[in-house]
Amino acid sequence: MKTGKLNLKYCLFLPIVLIATILLWALPVESFGIAELTVVQQRVIALFVFAALMWIFEIIPNWTTSLLVIVISLLTVSDKGIGFFCDPSCGQLVGYKSIMSAFADPVVMLFLGGFVLAAMAEKFGLDVTLARFLLKPFGTNPRMVLLGFLIVIAVFSMFMSNTATAAMMLAFLAPVLSVLPSDDKGKIGLALSIPIAANIGGIGTPIGTPPNATAVRFLAEAGWDVTFGEWAMRMIPFVLIMILLAWVLLQVFFPFKSKKIVLDIPANQRKTDWKTIVVWVTFLGTILLWATEQWTKINSNVVALIPLGVFTACGIFTKDDIKEINWSVLWLVAGGFALGTCLQGTGLAKVLIQAIPFGSMSVVLVLVIAGLVCYMLSNFISNSATAALLIPILVVVAEGMADPAATNNAEFVALGGGHAMISYIAVCASLAMILPISTPPNAIASSTGLIKTKDMAKVGIIIGAVGLILGFFWLTKIFPFETL
Repeated sequence: MKTGKLNLKYCLFLPIVLIATILLWALPVESFGIAELTVVQQRVIALFVFAALMWIFEIIPNWTTSLLVIVISLLTVSDKGIGFFCDPSCGQLVGYKSIMSAFADPVVMLFLGGFVLAAMAEKFGLDVTLARFLLKPFGTNPRMVLLGFLIVIAVFSMFMSNTATAAMMLAFLAPVLSVLPSDDKGKIGLALSIPIAANIGGIGTPIGTPPNATAVRFLAEAGWDVTFGEWAMRMIPFVLIMILLAWVLLQVFFPFKSKKIVLDIPANQRKTDWKTIVVWVTFLGTILLWATEQWTKINSNVVALIPLGVFTACGIFTKDDIKEINWSVLWLVAGGFALGTCLQGTGLAKVLIQAIPFGSMSVVLVLVIAGLVCYMLSNFISNSATAALLIPILVVVAEGMADPAATNNAEFVALGGGHAMISYIAVCASLAMILPISTPPNAIASSTGLIKTKDMAKVGIIIGAVGLILGFFWLTKIFPFETL
C-alpha cells in the first residue's frame, strides 16, 4: 500500500508540480497580464505555486519543501544568487541575509523557547504533576472527568506541542479506557476529547500552534503588532467556549453508561532536587513574563530565550536534549516566512495590490472565502503549511484594503482590520479536525482503535462549522483587537 502511494506521488503528482512550476517560470512576463511585473517577481509566483503543490500533495516531507523554498530563493531571487539569474535588470532582488534570517526569525525563537520548556517539563515530571493536580478537582463523575480532560489538555496545548500533549494524555487515559465496559460509548467521547482539546487549545496563545506564530509574525511585519498577552486575552475565552461546546457534543453523541470513573495517574517518581526547582521557577516565570508583556515591555520573543539560557547555564538542558526539539516544525515555519520575505522584498506584494482591486472587494466575502479555503486545506494538509501559504496572501489583501482611498476601507476598519483578517485564518487552520490525517493528535486518538472516521467527522464538522462562524464574529464584532 505504501509503495503504491509513493508511486502515485512520484509518477503522477511530482510531474504535475514540476510542469506547473516550469510553465509559470518560463512563460513570457507579459502573459500574466500584470502591469510592471518583473522576471524576479515571476519567479516568486512560480516558487509560491511550487511550495503550495508540494505541501498539498506531500510528495516529500513538508519541512523539506520549506528548505527547498529557502535554497531556491537564495539561488534565484537574492542579491547573492546565481550570477546570470540574479541580475538587477531582472527586477528587485531580495537581500540574501533577509531570506536566511527566516531560520532565526524572532517567532521561530519563540517556538524554540516553547519547545525547550515543554521538553524540560516532561523530563522533570512537571507535566505529570500538573495533570494530577488539575484533574483531581473533577472527581469521578464521568461527565466531569470528560470536562476535566478537555480543559487540562487545552491548557497544556497552549504551551506545549499539541502532538506531545495528545500522546501524554493518551497514556493517562489508556488505563481508564481499559476498565470501562466495551459497550460504553463514553469511551469514544473520552478518546475524542484528546485531539479536540489539543487542536482547540493551541489557539489560546501565540506559541500554541505554528499558524498562530505565523499570523503574529506577518501582522508585525505589516505594522499590526500583537503581544502575547493581547493574543491570549482574546483567544483563551474563545477556546473555553469551544471546549464547552465540545463537552456538550461528546455527551450527546457518546453518552456514558458507567456511573463512576477512577483516574489512576501515576505520581511523579522523580526526587525533587535543585534542578527540578529551577525548572519550575523558570517555567512559571516565563509564562508570567509572556502574560505581562504589556507592562514589562519585554518582547515575548526575547522572553522565549530565557529558559534556554537558564537551562543550559545550569546544565539542565544538554546536548542530548537538543535532539528532542521538533526542528522539522521550526524549518517548516521558516520556509513560510521566507516566502513572505520574497513576496515583500521583490515588490511583488505591492504589484499585486495595484493590479488586483482588493480595495473594492467585499471584506466579509474575502474573509468567508479565505476562512473556508483555510479550513478545507487544513483538513488534508498540515495546518502549518496552510497558514504559511494563505497568510502572506491575506496580508497583501489586507494592505490593499487598509489604504484610506480604498472603497471598502470603512468596512475593513469596522470588521477589525488586518488583525481580524490574519488572526481569523490562524483560528480556521486549527479548527480542521474531521479526519484521522487532519492533525497528529487526530492520528494519535485514531490509534486507540475506538474511534471510527465517521465519529471523528461528525463531531469535527460541527465544531468546525460553529468555530468558523463564532470566530468570525468574535474577532470582528465581539472582541476585536481595537478593544484592548
